[in-house]
Amino acid sequence: MQSFRGLRVWEKSHRLTLDVYSRSKGFPREETYGLTSQMRRASASIGMNIAEGCCRKGNVEMARFLQMAMGSASELEYQLLLARDLDYLQNPEIRKAYSAGS
Repeated sequence: MQSFRGLRVWEKSHRLTLDVYSRSKGFPREETYGLTSQMRRASASIGMNIAEGCCRKGNVEMARFLQMAMGSASELEYQLLLARDLDYLQNPEIRKAYSAGS
């Protein structure tokens, strides 16, 4: 068992989540329970799954939680593209979000 706080991947996912929360503040009010909520949930889920995987015993369980984190990252990737296409985010903002997670 290891602490998730020392993992670089968790640090990056945490920064990405903070960035998503910050940028989604400017989304239209009607998206509060739609895209805004979904993006925030997906971004937070990445770090949450990494943290939970760290407290599990064995590599098999850790790998399972990392797979779930990857699924949430893919979900967020689509949501960022959707936000861009709906003109809620501009391309430079999306590039910044991607680089925060890489």
